[in-house]
Amino acid sequence: MKLSVITINYNNASGLQKTMESVLNQSATDFEYIIVDGASTDTSCQVIIDKCLEVNGETVVNEMLVKCVSEVDNGIYHAMNKGIKMSKGEYVQFLNSGDSLANDKVVETMLIQLKTQTQNSEL
Repeated sequence: MKLSVITINYNNASGLQKTMESVLNQSATDFEYIIVDGASTDTSCQVIIDKCLEVNGETVVNEMLVKCVSEVDNGIYHAMNKGIKMSKGEYVQFLNSGDSLANDKVVETMLIQLKTQTQNSEL
């Protein structure tokens, strides 16, 4: 796997929904999506369940591997490191809760660029 997209969230259910929709609606599906929630007390876990069917596990949404965890952490950087440890990609992209990708071709474009960069470096 070339790319892992990681979202960090804490008590931002509406932002998380926006971010998840942005990622899950990408035209490319050959990447993994990781959501690390810091044991939110709002409806963030319900947003994850509504989109992924499972919290604290793995599932496949639109042919894309999605990993979700919701547990207490020691702040944003701890959560980011958790996401990195969960990832299988050679590269990671952080897209935190409330952020969104510009359009549904962003990840596809990134994967093409990564492939081209890899091919050029092998020459």
